[in-house]
Amino acid sequence: MNLRPLPLLLLVAACSTEGEPAIPYDCGDCVEQSCDDYDPLRKPLFGDTHVHTTLSYDANVRGTRLGHVDAYRFARGEAIGIQPYDADGEALRTIQRDRPLDWVVISDHAEYFGTVASCTDSERPAYDHPQCELYRGDPLASFASFGLITSQPPEEAGYPELCGEDGDLCLAAGLEVWSEIQADAAAAHDGSSSCEFSAVLGYEWTPNPNSNNLHRNVVFRNDVVPEQAVGYFDEKYVEDLWQHLRTECIDAGTGCDALTIPHNPNLSAGTFFQPFDKNGDPIDLAYAQERAFMEPVFEIYQHKGDSECLPGQTISDELCGFEKLPYANFAAITVDRFTDPNPRDFLRAALGEGMKLKETLGANPFKHGFVASTDTHLAAPGHTPERGYAGHGNVGKGATATDFETGLVDYPDNSGGGLAVVWAEENSREAIFNAMRRKETYGTSGPHIVVRFFGGWSLPAGMCSDPDFATVGYRRGVPMGGDLASPPASAAPTFFVSAIQDPGTQENPGTPLQRIQIVKGWLDEAGEHRAKVFELAGDPDNGAGVDPTTCEPQAGRGGFSELCATWTDPAFEPNRAAFYYARVIENPVCRWTTWQCMADGIDCERPETVTEGYEGCCEERVPKTIQERAWTSPIWYSPA
Repeated sequence: MNLRPLPLLLLVAACSTEGEPAIPYDCGDCVEQSCDDYDPLRKPLFGDTHVHTTLSYDANVRGTRLGHVDAYRFARGEAIGIQPYDADGEALRTIQRDRPLDWVVISDHAEYFGTVASCTDSERPAYDHPQCELYRGDPLASFASFGLITSQPPEEAGYPELCGEDGDLCLAAGLEVWSEIQADAAAAHDGSSSCEFSAVLGYEWTPNPNSNNLHRNVVFRNDVVPEQAVGYFDEKYVEDLWQHLRTECIDAGTGCDALTIPHNPNLSAGTFFQPFDKNGDPIDLAYAQERAFMEPVFEIYQHKGDSECLPGQTISDELCGFEKLPYANFAAITVDRFTDPNPRDFLRAALGEGMKLKETLGANPFKHGFVASTDTHLAAPGHTPERGYAGHGNVGKGATATDFETGLVDYPDNSGGGLAVVWAEENSREAIFNAMRRKETYGTSGPHIVVRFFGGWSLPAGMCSDPDFATVGYRRGVPMGGDLASPPASAAPTFFVSAIQDPGTQENPGTPLQRIQIVKGWLDEAGEHRAKVFELAGDPDNGAGVDPTTCEPQAGRGGFSELCATWTDPAFEPNRAAFYYARVIENPVCRWTTWQCMADGIDCERPETVTEGYEGCCEERVPKTIQERAWTSPIWYSPA
């Protein structure tokens, strides 16, 4: 292992913008230059693929009144006012990101585009329907009612009664909503050569059969999209969604392209990675190839917790305990909050199952890269701060000052969500999409940590001191999301990982890094999945901590602003399939619950201060601190 600091200026190597930059390696799917700061060595662009606005039915129960225009304003760094509202309709809370995002996908639920429009526009024919009156008058009951529909098995799910026969009223209204969404994105998107912000078009397909989360966000390459944003009521199975996107987009010859991003499988009760198709038959080669193509990246972390791994799953890994929800699906949230999550629902296990399936099918259906996102229902892309977190969407509280209860702004089990990062040549829709397609992506739990990860058979040990390390990585290896070629004789793969801490801002400085790890998964002689975590750089025992009563950091032996290492797998077996991904860990900081409990004067030693809504402040299962992190997409090796 080679370990040394990496100068910041080296991590994102900039090419000359005078004329056409020289491409120092075979750039493959590099997009044609359209931005002034085009860089064939690629740069990290921070975004959010999972954002809900007032167009989402489940944002209504949270009192959200902000739409796409407001969400784009927030993403670009402007302040927005959020619930509760006073009698005059003025927002009583204001939130603002400390830095703009580079891009965002707003992903409202397509199933209810037309329903929400019908119930909020008095000119529409269904406006006075009892279901619409319930939507406006009792949002919590309406949420339960509409949520029950999406929780039905596919053969029973369909449009609400207010939509008329065959859902025609809502389908017509939904077409108008989808057009308005496109117009709002066009207005927010920076199509100039400055390329300051990309508004990437998308929506959410939202099946919850038997309360099991099988949601996908649909993301488009550009502004050429199908006429309709199809939801669960239109295409009941994911295979049908993929086929629709092929017919109406990918294979239509119009320049349209799309992919789907599954999210938080930790709430699917073991159903997200089943080796069966919609008919209950074992998946075949065609299914495996289509899933791998359509779903290149997966949401590893969001507001509803972490989906990397479970403690004790395949190996002892204490960091698998990070931000875990104590239940298995949506039904458990309301019926029995404390159920054991299903081990099948976590990505490390799924990656292993994917390698096993490739052995028999010839293709890996679960060959997913990683992103993270927020799943915000406040129209607040990238709202992830621990200090000053405003919640996911008020956990069902009313929108007005009179019924906005005191207490924690979210369920204490929930987190602030994360960010999606792509390595792209420029901040354009096509470059961002291409990065997702090739899986050159990673997720963070909120910080702007910058991570690069390369693997290859001949990466030099001195890459950390090479100012041209990115060129070396691309020429002599593959980046995160890539596949290692067949090895030369007696060779073992070498990996390069570099990380730079989030610099933060003057008001909110970033947190030092503690360590870099590589997680390896492989198939043993019996064909079973195994895993091991390797410490590469930093100091896991640096003694850094935080005082949970004041949230003041306790430096211990400190941390690192930059870390870099090369590592060669000491146990590589060329006849065993394997994957490798990097995990970057920060020093501990106070969790959002700790910050809010402290700010609101909650003292667990004085029970009289623990008023209604603040019980989570003193529950032992709720962590006081958090170690923010980043997860890179894996690099895969498959025997020839």
